[in-house]
Amino acid sequence: MQLRDFRLDEHVAIVTGAGRGIGAGIAMAYAQAGADVVLVARTRQQLDAVAARIRASGRTAITVAGDVRDLTQAPIIVEQAVAQLGRLDVVVNNAGGAEPRALLDTTGAELDAAFHLNVTAAFELVKQATPQLLEGGHGSVVNISSTMDRMVGRGLLVYGTVKAAVSHMTRLLAADLAPRVRVNAIAPGVVETDGLKAALTDEVRAQVTAATPLHRLASVDDIAAAAVWLASPAGGFVTGKVIGVDGGAQAPTFPNQIPDL
Repeated sequence: MQLRDFRLDEHVAIVTGAGRGIGAGIAMAYAQAGADVVLVARTRQQLDAVAARIRASGRTAITVAGDVRDLTQAPIIVEQAVAQLGRLDVVVNNAGGAEPRALLDTTGAELDAAFHLNVTAAFELVKQATPQLLEGGHGSVVNISSTMDRMVGRGLLVYGTVKAAVSHMTRLLAADLAPRVRVNAIAPGVVETDGLKAALTDEVRAQVTAATPLHRLASVDDIAAAAVWLASPAGGFVTGKVIGVDGGAQAPTFPNQIPDL
């Protein structure tokens, strides 16, 4: 095994939700591994900041400011990648999420909206990208799921349901696209992103740390490292897998105060 097996030279990757957090971290890690990156997010200012960091590292970054929930954006994103960078090798479906909410405060419309963002939009981007992924010879898809795809906790019905769908869609896509395109997912535990820090009081941090066997939160770099491995030749015999990057957690680690009904 050589370190070059973890390189992404001559790769072009699309990363959604790339303006901050996990998406920005993956985009930066891909650039450091040699890839050129198409950054997709809704907020132009955030995209421009990430793109500037990538360009400063010597790689090429282009930005597409748009909402992946608008399915008409998927072919545009792919077209921009090919038109400006000449090819497409990796798709990272990172845009997603859903707010925790008590069961009786949750609506069917919220479940529909979360499914559309996390599952339908990811499916559409992969479908539109498939011809290019097939053509390149080493196509790869990395979906960002969650440990809640298999765990249970109050207030997480919407989030857990849609992430379970993302994980199983990953397995099904892998079967459909084998052997020429690999499809995997990462299931993070609690990740210390800028967006989460507001909720991380000292008490909450201590509870999460104590409940995690490795006794710390995940960093964005932890997730990005797994994303590099899965997209690189080092992960070339891995497909249809959901990789837990969760510190060994077997149950939810974030404290939950939702009372009995």
